[in-house]
Amino acid sequence: MKKMSLRTRVLTGAVAAAALGAGTLGAVSANASAPAAAPAAAVKADAANRNLQQSTHLTVDAASKAAQAALDAAEKEHQKVAVSVVDRNGNTIVTLRGDGAGPQAYESAEKKAYTAVSWNAPTSELVKRLAQTPNLKDIPGTLFLAGGAPVQVKAAPVAGIGVAGAPSGDLDEKFAQAGAAALAK
Repeated sequence: MKKMSLRTRVLTGAVAAAALGAGTLGAVSANASAPAAAPAAAVKADAANRNLQQSTHLTVDAASKAAQAALDAAEKEHQKVAVSVVDRNGNTIVTLRGDGAGPQAYESAEKKAYTAVSWNAPTSELVKRLAQTPNLKDIPGTLFLAGGAPVQVKAAPVAGIGVAGAPSGDLDEKFAQAGAAALAK
């Protein structure tokens, strides 16, 4: 097989790129001018359909209310903490870092909230489970220290609140529970 010169290879590559670009532009233009296709069938959530599941999630306003209540409870006791609220899936909704909270508090609060919602239990209870199952602590994103509280609706977890930065996990958890209690008001 004959070796192509550098000039031939560059020109061949340029022609190939131009052809590819023209094909892409043509496809985009065709899609832009084509009328929108009607949806094949709308999917409706039917309570009788066992293939669908409904879940409850906190609003941003509710999560902010809970986080602020937890932060206020900590400030009343002169504690410098961070508070995080995560949704049922462990995604952070809101995190508040109180004035003077340590740099580790932010991430620790998120992990405590994630841990609480993942197991639907206060993290102080989960610490006790480590004696029987020490490898729980190896699950990414979790933190088995007191300071996380689940938020439940009809005994199902809908969110988690984590607090970190107080000198003890018991205080952190007390403040997290104050945040959860604020949602009942």
